[in-house]
Amino acid sequence: MTKRTSAKYKLDRRMGENIWGRPKSPVNRREYGPGQHGQRRKGKLSDFGIQLRAKQKLKGYYGDLTEKQFRRIYGEAERVKGDTGENLIGLLERRLDALVYRAKFVPTVFAARQFVNHGHVTVNGQRVNIPSYRVKEGDVVEVRQKSKQMAAILEATQLPERDVPDYIEVDNSKLTATFVRTPGLGDVPYPVVMEPNLVVEYYAKN
Repeated sequence: MTKRTSAKYKLDRRMGENIWGRPKSPVNRREYGPGQHGQRRKGKLSDFGIQLRAKQKLKGYYGDLTEKQFRRIYGEAERVKGDTGENLIGLLERRLDALVYRAKFVPTVFAARQFVNHGHVTVNGQRVNIPSYRVKEGDVVEVRQKSKQMAAILEATQLPERDVPDYIEVDNSKLTATFVRTPGLGDVPYPVVMEPNLVVEYYAKN
């Protein structure tokens, strides 16, 4: 298990949404925030508050990236031609840990980071243990032979709660995933509404 077990659910509670669509999320039972003041009536968020929340939700979804990491990815999205929000989603989905999670090799995005860190995957036959490694279109990610019988993998591939998106081709018998194309916002199966346009507004002002 990963070290952020309780904290990841705290993030769900703080956002008031089940951002990973997990059946165990406490939001399924109570939608108010964590802590003794969680049940107070929610005040109306300012524009800044709405933008900050959108950023925290997107950043948290990908394993609660650090602000420095997220800001760097945003900077890259801004430099590339096209819509910055769409570019941001594309760059986040090209992270190796995100692909491992999307391919359903592991049950959570936090487990995906740990799985990559521990050297359980290869990219085009080469072992890669950097979760932020950026895959390219056509790259083949495979679970290493000695890791294929791990209980967590066998359990994750059977999970009914999410489907593999069409920009990744998965062969469950070989435990390989091919990154077919870089997705846009509409292609990514987020369980909740993500608003990268608000993230762009947030960074434009701050």
